Amino acid sequence: MKPSILTHQAKAVNTVLESIRKSKLLPQKVLSSLPPLGSTDGQQDPKAVLKLFYPDFSWTWYVTEFDGDDTFFGLVDGDVRELGYFSLSELLRNSGQCGMPIERDRAFQPTPLSDIS
Repeated sequence: MKPSILTHQAKAVNTVLESIRKSKLLPQKVLSSLPPLGSTDGQQDPKAVLKLFYPDFSWTWYVTEFDGDDTFFGLVDGDVRELGYFSLSELLRNSGQCGMPIERDRAFQPTPLSDIS
């Protein structure tokens, strides 16, 4: 029996997730500090607990929630600033303008979204 497309996609996602768990981008301590997806709903001014960026690109992602798998929610500071969902696997698959990979700002401290300028 031939494996389905969904089986291939699931294997690809698992491979990405395993590389995330082994990477220095999101060590277990960072992963465990991220609030679950939906947990900040209704908060007036949720905190960004993680900052991701490409060193050679102008966009920045401020994470407020994580589903524990692949989906983040937070402030996306790109061409426009907006709250929304974004995928870690997509951030890892892409790179900045000079080919640099996504990085975590290790000095970033949890900050209310209203204080991010």
